[in-house]
Amino acid sequence: MEPDLFTAAAEERQEKDPAASPLAVRMRPRTLDEVVGQQHLLKPGSPLRRLVGESGGGPAGPSSVILWGPPGTGKTTLAYVVSKATNKRFVELSAITAGVKEVRAVIDGARRATGGFGRETVLFLDEIHRFSKAQQDSLLPAVENRWVTLIAATTENPYFSVISPLLSRSLLLTLEPLTDDDVRGLLRRALSDERGLKDAVALPEDTEAHLLRIAGGDARRALTALEAAAGAALDQGEPEIGLATLEQTVDRAAVKYDRDGDQHYDVASALIKSIRGSDVDAALHYLARMIEAGEDPRFIARRLMISASEDIGLADPNALPIAVAAAQAVAMIGFPEAALTLSHATIALALAPKSNSATTAIGAALEDVRKGLAGPVPPHLRDGHYKGAAKLGHAQGYVYPHDLPEGIAEQQYAPDALKDRPYYSPTRHGAEARYADAVEWTRNHLGRKRS
Repeated sequence: MEPDLFTAAAEERQEKDPAASPLAVRMRPRTLDEVVGQQHLLKPGSPLRRLVGESGGGPAGPSSVILWGPPGTGKTTLAYVVSKATNKRFVELSAITAGVKEVRAVIDGARRATGGFGRETVLFLDEIHRFSKAQQDSLLPAVENRWVTLIAATTENPYFSVISPLLSRSLLLTLEPLTDDDVRGLLRRALSDERGLKDAVALPEDTEAHLLRIAGGDARRALTALEAAAGAALDQGEPEIGLATLEQTVDRAAVKYDRDGDQHYDVASALIKSIRGSDVDAALHYLARMIEAGEDPRFIARRLMISASEDIGLADPNALPIAVAAAQAVAMIGFPEAALTLSHATIALALAPKSNSATTAIGAALEDVRKGLAGPVPPHLRDGHYKGAAKLGHAQGYVYPHDLPEGIAEQQYAPDALKDRPYYSPTRHGAEARYADAVEWTRNHLGRKRS
């Protein structure tokens, strides 16, 4: 890294007084082996290990990489480790403050360093999704000709936020949310490490569990909350961080909720039953409890998708697309913004007209199939495209509905054992009323007997 006068002064101060830096900064890994999580990106020979010089370059030097993942998963940390471990020239820019002028200055400096001293340059560009298309275009020649090796970080889906030419010239590395075990190990290291709290205060199990819920897989958030709570406990002369101290410090109550126990299923069940019962306020309450407890937003989104088909169905055909869109959005953005998307979907589903006819229809059909009520496909419906099918009587007598004025042909579709068996019983709730009319009309025109 090439520090300016102010950066150098700040680093000198941190060396003399480590406590002047936030705990999250002090506990940054110094090597790739100290990195918590992301082990799928740190295998021998991986692009990141090649960047720090653990394997040779030669004709197959290290590639530029784009790091994509939620906040607090280690994107900046990985770049920091590379900056400390590599013997290459390391330059850091943020897309929030930098523009084309700064990018071109880095590229010009990289070309001079390569030509004059044979020294390669690694450029870390944080928040690359904030760069416009023109700003990203300015990186292309340098990346393509390897004047710089780019490490770009983004929390946004790069397929939408990074231009295709830059994506094609880089390796896309996806960072996964940290697990509770990952964050727990980080917290315990911070409590005992000389760079951290040096065993000045203890962390009881219940407080640690609440810290994990607060963190939600974000290492930076976990360490920030730990530092604040530890400071409060030490100021009060307490030997450990009590749950009440943590709650007071972070202004966030500990929700009694075990993601691996009964509460997990009880609260999820209450959410779905409140939606089914059209109580939007109760549904939002249970959603809030799940969010505050650190529930995986993808789990909540999956439950909403199931509810959209199980309890709403054709009474509101837009319910399922809303739930699916919410699940896709949640996968892209994560918390905290995902709470808005989940609220949007929960309210829409709770207030939608309800029908479980799709649920009961497939249930009844499956029950008959499992009982053995099936039988052969009627000959006129069988495939008639292969040689010899006509001799077997396949597809003979089939009436093509599009050839008829009303677009429906009175012919048998179900096997003989089920030819008059009704499965779908529509309600007249919401939009399903028109399906009820359609079912009655079509069954009459198919010559089906009423059951």
